[in-house]
Amino acid sequence: MQILPLLCALLLLMLQGAAGLSLARGSPQDCERRGGFCSPGSCPPGIGRVGICSEQDFCCRRRWYP
Repeated sequence: MQILPLLCALLLLMLQGAAGLSLARGSPQDCERRGGFCSPGSCPPGIGRVGICSEQDFCCRRRWYP
C-alpha cells in the first residue's frame, strides 16, 4: 500500500508536464499551426477569418474552393 502515494505523485507530475505542451487558443503559434497568418484589424479580401491571434489581430487563411 506504500506504492499508491508514489503512483499518485508520479501521475500528478506527468499531468502537469503535459499541460505545458499545448498551444493556447488564440495565439499566433496556433494560427500558424492551422495554416493561417495573423492580420491586424481584418483579413484581406478573398481571405477568410478562421480564428483570432490577439484582441486586435485575426487569424486569416486562404479559402479553398473545390
